[in-house]
Amino acid sequence: MSTGAKIMVVDDTPANVKLLADLLAVKGYGVATAANGEQALEKLSSWKPDLVLLDIMMPGLSGYDVCRRIRADAQTALLPVVLVTSLDPQSERVKGIEAGADDFLSKPINQAELFARVKSLLRVKSLQDEVKRQAEQLAEWNAGLEARVHEQMAQIGRLGRLKSFFSPQLAEAIVAGGGEELLRTHRREITVAFFDLRGFTAFTEDAAPEEVMELLHAYHAELGRLVLAHGGTLERFAGDGVMVFFNDPVPVERPAEEAARLALEMQGAFEPIAALWKKRGHDLGLGVGIAQGYATLGAIGFEGRWDYAAIGRVTNLAARLCGEAEGGQVLLDRKSMASVDGALEARSLGERSLKGFAQPVEAFELRRT
Repeated sequence: MSTGAKIMVVDDTPANVKLLADLLAVKGYGVATAANGEQALEKLSSWKPDLVLLDIMMPGLSGYDVCRRIRADAQTALLPVVLVTSLDPQSERVKGIEAGADDFLSKPINQAELFARVKSLLRVKSLQDEVKRQAEQLAEWNAGLEARVHEQMAQIGRLGRLKSFFSPQLAEAIVAGGGEELLRTHRREITVAFFDLRGFTAFTEDAAPEEVMELLHAYHAELGRLVLAHGGTLERFAGDGVMVFFNDPVPVERPAEEAARLALEMQGAFEPIAALWKKRGHDLGLGVGIAQGYATLGAIGFEGRWDYAAIGRVTNLAARLCGEAEGGQVLLDRKSMASVDGALEARSLGERSLKGFAQPVEAFELRRT
């Protein structure tokens, strides 16, 4: 039978207080009482009733005064207040409305009218509480959404800064929280492609520094675009020498084939660059070496400046094959050639003696179709 609602009865006449309290308690309401206006205001903040039955004629603060103070407090501004009076309700109604009363009851109390008015106002209070709860929940959701937006904006900022030093795949993994494991030293089979310009040394001797930067900018822009398109990891720019590897930190299904296709597309992209500088009297070409094998990978550097690097025989082999390649050529080692066999065409150029390798290495030229 209990409704869970709490009602405060305020009256300076004990008999009136007891009557109202008993009637309401029988209906299952929680009841608190106060003998005057001052006592009622003290109890309001701690007991937090759902409705107040407030006598008008009391010593000290009248019912009107108490009602005004209830309305003036933001915490109780919407609290339902019923003024109870033995005076003519019509003459008191205007004063009560001006004070902020929601309803009126005449003494002696009619029980049916009492319960009807209480039930009606509690229903309104329940709706107000639900609206308030939803507003608070909405404010909480908005705060959470704002926090997430700020975090995402911070992530975008961090991602942009990281992409200046690492490959996009690695930068995204770090921002997402999974990059720490990738940065640790580990061993994996990768395919390395090394790019280097033929005729660049002679070009730098004759060209102005601004022209050197112009060439490098065009060369790096084209190569960077293609590296991203093929899912490669750009290890470093070293002037005209560029090293790219595949299958780390993001696995690649056919890394040797991706490296080979990147090399062929870059040869095609470099042709108009070479043609432009040919008109200016400079003979330039692009050589590429590709090798496949195991390497040790991870972050190298110092606090405040880290690079992601691959170290091992395979990187040296790709660099040496690149050094053997003429302008327009792409040379592969046997292992990477075997991986692209069937997808791309290559021919053997025989064994080459490479610096740093005790045994001759067979080189294969990737054919451009």
